[in-house]
Amino acid sequence: MAVLLKRLLHPPRTPEALGRPLGRREASLGTHAGPAVRVRFAPSPTGFLHLGGLRTALYNYIFAKKHGGSFILRLEDTDQTRLVPGAADNIEDMLEWAGIPPDESPRRGGPAGPYLQSQRLALYAQATEALLKSGAAYPCFCSPQRLELLKREALRNRQTPRYDNRCRSLSEAQVAQKLAKDPKPPIRFHLEGEAPAFQDLVYGWNRHEVASVEGDPVILKSDGFPTYHLACVVDDHHMGISHVLRGSEWLVSTSKHLLLYRALGWQPPRFAHLPLLLNRDGSKLSKRQGDIFLEHFAAAGFLPDALLDIITSCGSGFAENQMGRTLPELITQFDLTRVTCHSALLDLEKLPEFNRLLEGPGMSLTQDMLNGELKKLSEGLEGTKHSNVMKLLRVALSGQLQGPPVAEMMLSLGPKEVRERIQKVLSS
Repeated sequence: MAVLLKRLLHPPRTPEALGRPLGRREASLGTHAGPAVRVRFAPSPTGFLHLGGLRTALYNYIFAKKHGGSFILRLEDTDQTRLVPGAADNIEDMLEWAGIPPDESPRRGGPAGPYLQSQRLALYAQATEALLKSGAAYPCFCSPQRLELLKREALRNRQTPRYDNRCRSLSEAQVAQKLAKDPKPPIRFHLEGEAPAFQDLVYGWNRHEVASVEGDPVILKSDGFPTYHLACVVDDHHMGISHVLRGSEWLVSTSKHLLLYRALGWQPPRFAHLPLLLNRDGSKLSKRQGDIFLEHFAAAGFLPDALLDIITSCGSGFAENQMGRTLPELITQFDLTRVTCHSALLDLEKLPEFNRLLEGPGMSLTQDMLNGELKKLSEGLEGTKHSNVMKLLRVALSGQLQGPPVAEMMLSLGPKEVRERIQKVLSS
């Protein structure tokens, strides 16, 4: 319970506010110079939020808050055939439950909205039109049957399936003739010969010669919806994203995205690809594992901070791994330059231990002993009077400025109800 009280009474401060000097590499991440730090968590609502997604969201959140920036939730719902009813609401609900609510989102709104990709189709159409005019993109008239034959032939020859770029060489007259019969073909991006090198903030210098191993990718489907590659570039540009912190599975696609940025004449953000969060046996977390969804842990009564603590303690990004850190401590101690390329192994069997550590014995105490614990907590909050702490807690628990003693209310309500009421205030 102490961790919730600390979060309620002692909100996080940025390193600048704490008066701590920033290291050279840390300062280069966008804290002082250049545009404001803006990061995004951009899941697809094809399933409910699970631990892997929570970890990506958390690292984005604590990076933004450490540098006085904004944390944005954007839902990538362009694959309309795979949408799961209720998933969009679940993602935002669980971020609020975990105590890391977005500053801008579909629910909260914001200056860079809308925050659902299905409501941003005009932006993707504009970008595609610019690429077509410059010759960086072209319509593809290949039938699904032909594309399937290409795939089967490659697999038969034990090769990686790829498009053979056939429609890239069509003349203007041929394109006009085919458009008369098929006015809404998919649009492909013309991959150039040499991909730009880039410095990933976790993996260092990278370059992937995508043109030599891939065919020209589809960026806009015939239904007007973009693929991931176009949508993320367009949205990150228009939303002013300064840093992209995402899973390492997207590292090899970054060169392709940089080619899109170059073709559109836009400045790309900085990239930091986070290593995978794995089960303790080294296997990948899967949505088929029923116990990795956040609603499972919430229903089981686990503290949100226990989940945040365990997914950071098993990974990197901090000077040392330790148990019992609060969210404000995670924010102040996080250092992106300490994130390594090694996958994090998650041992969920230790979660009850984290939960007990964060819960503490407070709710099993007598009223007098609990009063003593609350007084100790107040003394640990610099520049805060005990009477003001009690007033804030009373309002959080009862909504009233006057009433019974806080310790009496806490014992009467019970630990679960106290947690829920404080969490409600934290997420409002």
